[in-house]
Amino acid sequence: MTLSAVSLPYHRLVMPYGVEKFARFARVVWNVDDAGRTEREVAEAGLLAMSAWMDQIGVVKHARELGLTEGNIPAAVKATFILDGGYHRLEPQEVERIFRESL
Repeated sequence: MTLSAVSLPYHRLVMPYGVEKFARFARVVWNVDDAGRTEREVAEAGLLAMSAWMDQIGVVKHARELGLTEGNIPAAVKATFILDGGYHRLEPQEVERIFRESL
């Protein structure tokens, strides 16, 4: 559930670094129609579809439901392992942003 709670804010943050792949994900997985849309618009529509699916299956979409508060975000950031892989290497302030947006 922790992953689901931070996934949408994380995807929104890294999407600009891999917008083509996010758009492909939207088209292939969520059947997003790309007619008349930019790659970014298609990618954003895919995230909306993913959010609706997450609602449907009942996963946690907000870290506050798991006990995260404004007060314990600094400790959560400090405890987060930052890896070099993925679309973009996160900086600690970006991890903090993800946690804040997940509240």
